[in-house]
Amino acid sequence: MANHNIDRLTEDVKREISVAMHEVKDSRISGEIVSVSRVELTNDLSYCKVYISVLGAPEKGEAAVECLKKAAGFFKRRINSRIKMRKMPELIFLVDKSLDYYDKMSRMLDNLPKPTTEETDDSEEN
Repeated sequence: MANHNIDRLTEDVKREISVAMHEVKDSRISGEIVSVSRVELTNDLSYCKVYISVLGAPEKGEAAVECLKKAAGFFKRRINSRIKMRKMPELIFLVDKSLDYYDKMSRMLDNLPKPTTEETDDSEEN
C-alpha cells in the first residue's frame, strides 16, 4: 500500500513541476522546450530526482539544470502549497540522457547493412 502512495506522490510531483516550469522566467530556458521526463521519489521522501530533457537542443541540458537548481525553492513552495506531504523532499535536477541513448541506438540500427535476397533465401530453407 505504501508503494502505491509513493507512486501517486511521484506522479503528482512530476505534474506540479511540469506546470511550474512554464512560470520560470530565465533566459537560459525561456526559448527552449524543457520537459520533465521522469521523477524518482525515495520511500522516505528525503530526495526527489527530477530528470529533464531539452527537446531539440540536448547540449543545453546542463544550463537548464543549473537554472532549475536555482529555482528549487520556487518549485518546493509550489509543491508544498498543492500537495500535502509529511516531508518536503530535496529536489535534485538531472539531465535525462536516455533520449540521446535511444536516438543513438536508432541511428546505429538504421546504419546496419540490409540483408540481401540470397541471405534471406538461405535462412528460409533451414
